[in-house]
Amino acid sequence: MPITIYGIKTCDTMKKAWTWLDGHGQKYRFHDYRAEGLDEKTLRGWVKKLDWEKLLNKASTTFRELPDADKAGLDEARAVTLMLRHPTMIKRPVLDIDGKLTVGFKPDIYEQAVE
Repeated sequence: MPITIYGIKTCDTMKKAWTWLDGHGQKYRFHDYRAEGLDEKTLRGWVKKLDWEKLLNKASTTFRELPDADKAGLDEARAVTLMLRHPTMIKRPVLDIDGKLTVGFKPDIYEQAVE
């Protein structure tokens, strides 16, 4: 089962997820969307499966530093535009196992996902 984990290299939650995956003998590909970017088709697919509000990390420094005008009246279209422009606003990690997606890291969720 091909696993891809999306996020950024410097994220502490990513490090926890990698440690868990490695400790459970899971092979995976890491996609650093800060370095590699994230294409619109992929992000829109995530939004369709998960909802933009689950993906947009409003607690991120990047989001908090946006001008109020950019944060006001958020809807799916504006959120997608912001996440494409600033991928660090996407919650992480996004774990893709054969098209099944999870967001964030919780060991019990990962346990279920890799069964």
